Amino acid sequence: MSADDNPWWANAVVYEVYPRSFADSDDDGIGDLGGVTRRLPYLAELGVHAIWLTPFYPSPLADGGYDVSDYRDVDPRLGTLDDFDSLVGAAKGHDIRVIVDLVPNHCSAEHPLFKKALAAAPGSPERDMFIFREGRGTRGGLPPNNWPSNFGGPAWTRVADGQWYLHLYDSGQPDWNWRNPQVRAMFEDVIRFWLDRGVAGLRIDVAHGIYKDPELADTPATDRSVRPSGYYHRPEIHELYRTWRAILDSYPSDVFPGERTAVGEVWYDSYATLQPYLAPDGLPQVFNFELVTAKWDAAGIRKAIDATLALAGGSRAPWVIGNHDVVRPVTRWGRAAARAAALLLFALPGSAYLYQGEELGLPEVLDIPAAARQDPTFRRTGGKVRGRDGCRVPLPWSSGGDSFGFSRTISGSSPAPPWLPQPADWGAYSVATERADPDSFLRLYLSALRLRPSGKVGGHRRCRRLWQAAKPAAEAANSASRQARRRAARGKAGAASGRRRSGNDMPAQAWPAVETRLRLQCRLPL
Repeated sequence: MSADDNPWWANAVVYEVYPRSFADSDDDGIGDLGGVTRRLPYLAELGVHAIWLTPFYPSPLADGGYDVSDYRDVDPRLGTLDDFDSLVGAAKGHDIRVIVDLVPNHCSAEHPLFKKALAAAPGSPERDMFIFREGRGTRGGLPPNNWPSNFGGPAWTRVADGQWYLHLYDSGQPDWNWRNPQVRAMFEDVIRFWLDRGVAGLRIDVAHGIYKDPELADTPATDRSVRPSGYYHRPEIHELYRTWRAILDSYPSDVFPGERTAVGEVWYDSYATLQPYLAPDGLPQVFNFELVTAKWDAAGIRKAIDATLALAGGSRAPWVIGNHDVVRPVTRWGRAAARAAALLLFALPGSAYLYQGEELGLPEVLDIPAAARQDPTFRRTGGKVRGRDGCRVPLPWSSGGDSFGFSRTISGSSPAPPWLPQPADWGAYSVATERADPDSFLRLYLSALRLRPSGKVGGHRRCRRLWQAAKPAAEAANSASRQARRRAARGKAGAASGRRRSGNDMPAQAWPAVETRLRLQCRLPL
C-alpha cells in the first residue's frame, strides 16, 4: 500500500474536546457545541485533523456525561442536533473531521429503558436489557458477587424489590446486558445514526468491558485490575467489533470525511491481552496508553515505544500522553518534561491524540473545594481519591476578565461562573498570553505540529527526523541522570538529593537538554 492509499486517520493528530470545559457560547458557565464551533479557527491554526467530542448527549451528569440517557440527541445545556450538524459542517470547512464518543458498557439510571426495567417485575424482558440478579446471604442481603466498582465500593446496587443491578462504575450507570440481542441491535442503530450525520468515527468507551461472564462468578482479585476477568476482555467482544467494523466500512471512503474509524479505549495488563483487539477485521484503532503509564526514563520510554511498534504501530494504536481521565502531563512529570514529551509524541510514527489544554501546558488543578467537586470517584471514596475534576477545569482563552474568556459575554452582561472553578492565575496559561510568548507551550505545539505530515503515513522526512531525534535526546538526558545518582551515592550531592523530581528517574533539570536537542535536530526555533 502506498502512502497515498492510507486512510486519513492513520497519521492524524486528533484533539480531544471536553465540551463542557472548552468554550461557552451563551454565558451560562457551561461549555457547549456552539462554543466549539466558534473556536474552530483556533483548532485549524493548531493544525489538527480531527476533534473527538466527549459525550454531549442528554445526561443527569452522574459521571460527567458518561451516563447517557438518550444516545440520539444533544443535552439541552450543550445545544441541539441542529447545533451539532452546524459544527460538523463548519469543521468540514476547516478540513477537520468530528469523532463522537460511544458509551456502550452502561447508560444512565435516567435512561427510559432502565426506568422501565425498575418498574417491571424480576425476570421480565425489561429487566433482561440490564443485569439484574438476586442477592446472596440471608434474604439476599449481599451483592450477587464480589465485583468492585471502578469508582469505589461494590459494583451492585439493590432495588426496592430486593434484586440487585450491576454497575461497573457509578450506581447511576447501570450496565447493559450485551447477551440480549435487542441491546446489540439498538447500538447498531445508534452507530448508524451518527455516521449518517457525517461523523468520521467513534471513540468506544470502556471497549475492554461490555460483555460479562454469564455465570457472574467471583473474581479472584478485587483491586480493580485491568487484567482479563469476568467483566474485562471477554472473548465475545471481538465478534461484536467485527460487526461494527463492517458497519464502518459500509460508508464511502472516497468523499469527506473519508474512511470511517473507531478507536477503542482499551486498558490492558499486557501486550498479549491487547493483541486480539488489533485483528485486521476488528476496530480500526485501539488507544496505546504506554506513554501515559511508562516510567519516564530513557529505558522505559524506549521499551514502551519499541514494543508498541512491534505489535501494531502508531496508526492502529494511536499515541497519547493525557486525556480527561488522567492527571495532566505537566503535573505528572514537570513542565520541562511535558514539553519534551510533547515533541516525542509528535515525533512518533502514526496517529497522536492530544487533550484540550495540553497545548497550553495547563497543570492539574489540585485545590478544587470539596463542595465544587463533581467526579463520582470523590464521592464514592469519601474524598480519599480526588478524582478527575482537576484536568477538566474550563480553559482560559484570555488573560483576564470573567472566566478568562471561557464564556462569551452577551450584551455586556456578566456570565455565570464556570461549572468548575478556575484558579486565580489561569490567565497566565491563556491562549492570548501564550500566543504572544515565543517560549510558551502553545508556540512549541504550533511549531511541532507544522512538522507533522498532512495526513499520510511515511511520506514526510521531517516527521522521521523528529522520530530519530527523540531516542538519543532522551538517552542523553538519562545519562545525566545516572551520573547524578552516582554522585549522590558517593555523598557528593547532599543538597541536590532533595531537589524536586518530576515523577520519574530523570531529574527535572535534565529535561531542558532533551528539548534543546530535539529542537536543534528537528529545526524548530530555539
